Amino acid sequence: MIIVMLETAMQDKMIVEDCESKINELIGKMTLEEKVGQLTQIVPSLYGAFEEIITKLVEGEISYQEFQAMEKNYHKDEIREGILGSMGGVTGAEISNELQKIAIEESRLGIPMLFGLDVIHGYKTIFPIPLAEACSWDLEIIEKTAEIAAKEASAAGIHWTYAPMVDITRDPRWGRIAEGAGEDTYLGSMIGAARVKGFQGGDLSESQRILACAKHFAAYGGAVGGRDYNTVDMSLQTLHEVYLPPFEAAARAGVATFMSAFNDLNGIPCSVNNYLLTEVLREQLGFKGFVISDANSIAEVVVHGESVDRKEASKKALLAGLEMDMSHGTYQQDLPEQIKNGDIPVDVLDEAVRRVLRVKFHMGLFDNPYRTNKELEEKTLLAPEHVKVAREMAQRSIVLLKNDDNILPLKKNLKKIAVVGPLADNQKEMLGTWAVTGDPTSVVTVLSGIQSAVDKDTEIVYSKGCEVIGNKNMDFDAAVQLANESDVIIAVVGENADMSGEASSRMDLNLPGRQEDLLKALHQTGKPVVVVLINGRPLTIPWAAENVSAIVEAWQLGIQSGNAIADVLFGDYNPSGKLVATFPYSVGQVPIYYNHPKTGRPAGKIKFTSKYIDGPSEPLYPFGFGLSYTTFEYENLLLSSSEVTKEGKVTVNVDVINSGGRTGEEIVQLYISDVVASRVRPVKELKGFKKVALQPGETKTVSFELEIKNLGFYNEAMEYMIEPGLFKVFVGPNSKDELEGEFIVVNY
Repeated sequence: MIIVMLETAMQDKMIVEDCESKINELIGKMTLEEKVGQLTQIVPSLYGAFEEIITKLVEGEISYQEFQAMEKNYHKDEIREGILGSMGGVTGAEISNELQKIAIEESRLGIPMLFGLDVIHGYKTIFPIPLAEACSWDLEIIEKTAEIAAKEASAAGIHWTYAPMVDITRDPRWGRIAEGAGEDTYLGSMIGAARVKGFQGGDLSESQRILACAKHFAAYGGAVGGRDYNTVDMSLQTLHEVYLPPFEAAARAGVATFMSAFNDLNGIPCSVNNYLLTEVLREQLGFKGFVISDANSIAEVVVHGESVDRKEASKKALLAGLEMDMSHGTYQQDLPEQIKNGDIPVDVLDEAVRRVLRVKFHMGLFDNPYRTNKELEEKTLLAPEHVKVAREMAQRSIVLLKNDDNILPLKKNLKKIAVVGPLADNQKEMLGTWAVTGDPTSVVTVLSGIQSAVDKDTEIVYSKGCEVIGNKNMDFDAAVQLANESDVIIAVVGENADMSGEASSRMDLNLPGRQEDLLKALHQTGKPVVVVLINGRPLTIPWAAENVSAIVEAWQLGIQSGNAIADVLFGDYNPSGKLVATFPYSVGQVPIYYNHPKTGRPAGKIKFTSKYIDGPSEPLYPFGFGLSYTTFEYENLLLSSSEVTKEGKVTVNVDVINSGGRTGEEIVQLYISDVVASRVRPVKELKGFKKVALQPGETKTVSFELEIKNLGFYNEAMEYMIEPGLFKVFVGPNSKDELEGEFIVVNY
């Protein structure tokens, strides 16, 4: 056994040395322009004169097929000259192979291209938005959806996705909350690592794997006011304790690339931030891959006012540790002269090129540049087994927020059901943000899912009622008339897909348009109203929470939206999702998050405490909340020890009982609180979770192993430390309702 391990280690070392030797040999042959070309990614749809072609496509002057034909011809000469290392936004096996063939067979050195695309939550099989997937708290299926996305994208000629987004955010006004895992650092770290593993697998040279990209480095989710691209100002302690751990988890999972963020951090734009890109990423995290800018973010350093021109910005970016420029050719145009005149050392350029080439070698592109073909692409996209997983993922993403009198699940043999709302019979909006290559015609609508789920004698009637936005096409009267004639009303309301995602910040988190007025009109009928929310962020829905019979948070669930929602509404699937982002009562509470620091005057009934005078301080629905069609009870919280050293661990056991009448799954959550510390600490922090399935009446003991080394924080000198003292432990179904225990960390 030992001999085999030694032989394997020696073989691995030889492979690495051979790879490095080839890279150095290649760099030695490259011209300055070819080197800079490896650091350049062009996205035709974002680049210069190509905007004219995009305009023609948008205005219907050319078809998508004509657009792709123009797109593939764009930049061919640069590929042929060997001065372009990567392209973004080029999709399709035939196009990518054609462009790759030029790079391999017609360029001087035959260096393969990297093709990248925003494959955020699926390629053709569109899964739930990442925020929704996170609500499953199910790392295995989250990894699986990323794996399927990689299979489909690679079959279409894509090598690289700009995902996962691992930004933590505590502000639902920020549109890109839809792309991440919510507000918690621990959960976000686990999910980010799972998605990296799903995209990349264990061997990047496998043809069905793609490069992952941890973005946006760093603290993009902390943008002031929830406004996209806005400034970020935070302490180094908050940066390292809250916003950086998911990036560290991605790095430890082997992520091949990072993407710098648009924002500045404490006054320095991230794309030229040496502290982030070199000190933290290279030196502290030991990252070996390469960093790409976000689209045009290097040139935008000039607009930040941090550099006088693009030349200065490009120099600062490269010296800070940013290897590849996305989309606008800043490096291509502004680096060569500075390298020729000695402003930028050649060895800095060579090291950047080395990092890019190393990834291409690890991906096997030098040995197998054509990883797909048209036949494989057609066979892989929307494969039945992929669609099956999409339905399962969508089921697990749904969160039941309210269920008065157990109105849900509905009976399938009701006489008449009214389905109302602007999102009930809508395919496009179910896909959510960043469904770049998704096809709305593959989407099952909520109306269609309901029609398929009920008995053949049940009548389904439908009225749109109103639009998502504005006052056009309102017809409350028709909706109310149908509702009056029905046994129950299913109201499908929420946001359009483009209301979340990039450049989609909102200052109002209410249901847009006249949708709440529609709910009020339906409520006045006296019939039970079941609200299904289709949205990309937490919304402020206090009226609905107070008045309707049930609320199903369905998010934007992708191609199987309608089937999964119907599965939950009619009891074929018992919901088990839990919120990963706090639902505020009012936008005035934002930012609001469960693990806020303790204050000297916590909110209470007396006047002079940290509270609002015109509304509650507590959220509408807390982090970790989610109901089931059964009930769970928690008993017998036991800790293995009342004292433990800093190097030790505590085992936490709790009995979970299914006290209801249905089989169900519960997500058991473990939180801790550092009671007294040299710095103010959060009121509580998630440190573990487990999903457990229970039959009616069944009890299971759920066990957690809490390592004390993970309970520390950063002091004023930015040293990670674990202080002795009292820690409280909370275990329960969410961040608010828990059993409590405690232990002491000692020095000896």
